[in-house]
Amino acid sequence: MLHNEQVYTNAKIVLADEVINGSVVVRDGKIAAIDSGNSQVSHAKDWQGDYLMPGFVELHTDNLEKYMNPRPGVDWPSDSAVMAHDAQIIGAGITTVFDALSIGDVNPKGYRLKQLPRMVEAIQESMNLGFTRSEHFLHLRCEVSHERTLEIFEQLIGNSMVHLVSLMDHTPGQRQFVKLEKYREYYQGKYHLSNDEMEAFIIKQKASAEQFSEPNRLAIAKICQDKGLAMASHDDATTEHVEESASFGMSIAEFPTTHIAADKSHELGLKVLMGAPNIVRGGSHSGNIAAADLVKKGVLDILSSDYYPASLLAAVYRMHKEELCDLPSAVATISRLPAQAANLLDRGEIRVGLRADMVRVKPTTNQFVVAEVFNQGNRVF
Repeated sequence: MLHNEQVYTNAKIVLADEVINGSVVVRDGKIAAIDSGNSQVSHAKDWQGDYLMPGFVELHTDNLEKYMNPRPGVDWPSDSAVMAHDAQIIGAGITTVFDALSIGDVNPKGYRLKQLPRMVEAIQESMNLGFTRSEHFLHLRCEVSHERTLEIFEQLIGNSMVHLVSLMDHTPGQRQFVKLEKYREYYQGKYHLSNDEMEAFIIKQKASAEQFSEPNRLAIAKICQDKGLAMASHDDATTEHVEESASFGMSIAEFPTTHIAADKSHELGLKVLMGAPNIVRGGSHSGNIAAADLVKKGVLDILSSDYYPASLLAAVYRMHKEELCDLPSAVATISRLPAQAANLLDRGEIRVGLRADMVRVKPTTNQFVVAEVFNQGNRVF
């Protein structure tokens, strides 16, 4: 037995286009061999027919914010928040996570801008000290209608952890919130605003968008193009939205709100990303399109856990059980395809030469369960 070699056998190995019963050999943190049938070596670990899946790649989650503010008015220490967030992430099988940090807080009672520097510092310090079990990158979510977005973006864009930038515009009456009643329902309930406060909030957001949205969108896109950073659109609703996103060189279409936008994004080569909770719950909480319908049409590429990390594997189970697609295609939406869209070509698939980021998944009568997680061959859960 080589000191740096591990062998896992009697596993259902989920490859890019098929599932095989076999064994995987790991050396020096990478996948060294994939074989059909059971291994005969004495040190092979028997997985008893469980699935061996690639580590999940999460491009868009604001889960960290829950730990920064576990209750209204409670500001939790950022280092502790990062560790608790990381523990939940790795427990969900996510070995690569893009922590989505919002630039430009529309919440009139919010702390996001105040917390942003501390969140970035805490993530980076935890990674540098080796305390995190998932690999963390930064996804800068730029609210283009906010007056300080470009200023803050320019301060953060030099950080080496930034690998993805998305352009958002949550102005009432368009994109995600074409229906003003849905906008009122969402923000008034989320921020606990009175009727008068809500009306003033709508007026302010529309005025800010008129002044800042277009120049911020153009400036941020140009900076990303110059730096070769992966970009994502957000809540595109029309053909014109998608064509503009494609013209900026965006590689990902986050949460298109209409079938027209999803179809056009797919046609123009943008990877369509939808929320895994949308699959699990059977529809959008905002009243927009159902992700399952996009799976059936063959235009959904990537799933994001968004606000609920465990939803990735739960969505894969549901797609598999309901025969929306085969298991390798379902698993690809949370591993290979997001990795490729973010230009991380060393992971996301069980393939010789790639990182041994792996998840042992036990099938039960009504769900898939994460049993073990490996990051570059090291067991971390």
